[in-house]
Amino acid sequence: MNELIFRGRDRYRPARSHLLLAIVVFVFEGTFASVKLGPVWAFWLIGGTIAVLAPVAYCAFRSWSRVGPAGVTICWGIGRGRTYAWQEVQWIDTRETDSRYGSSTVARMFLRGGRRRSLPGLQHSDMYPDPEFGADYRRVVDWWELSTDQGARVRPPKSLRDRISPVMLGFVLAVVFAVVVAAVMILVG
Repeated sequence: MNELIFRGRDRYRPARSHLLLAIVVFVFEGTFASVKLGPVWAFWLIGGTIAVLAPVAYCAFRSWSRVGPAGVTICWGIGRGRTYAWQEVQWIDTRETDSRYGSSTVARMFLRGGRRRSLPGLQHSDMYPDPEFGADYRRVVDWWELSTDQGARVRPPKSLRDRISPVMLGFVLAVVFAVVVAAVMILVG
């Protein structure tokens, strides 16, 4: 079998709509900040926004996964990456997350110690669709099945974070935050 490589630079190309949205945000941010705070603070605000977003975009662009005879190598954009031998991989599946911005499906692997790792570059979403995701995921599973013993493949039990969606977690955190703010207001007032 051939070694598989999934790279972020092949997937995360900015669309014109994303660039247009970024320009609109920067123009709005700069206009608002220069009117309310002055041109120097507007410059600092836009520069700070770029300083926060640029490393994130850089790491996403440079992230990659490689699947081969040695195992699965994952790099999140910094360094050479880390290789997980096939003996460490307990299970491989996908996780689908739905939000108001659309759905996304990510391939992930479960390691013997209970940790889980997403495979950068091997995902499908409404924002970055990948028509080959199913076939690529199947090829990763084929590598895993070819390289491991049937008895070593054990599906891990569902944990709390598998049962709670990000939307539900956000709702719970918002309720907790509101209760804490109300308690502080009652104690202070």
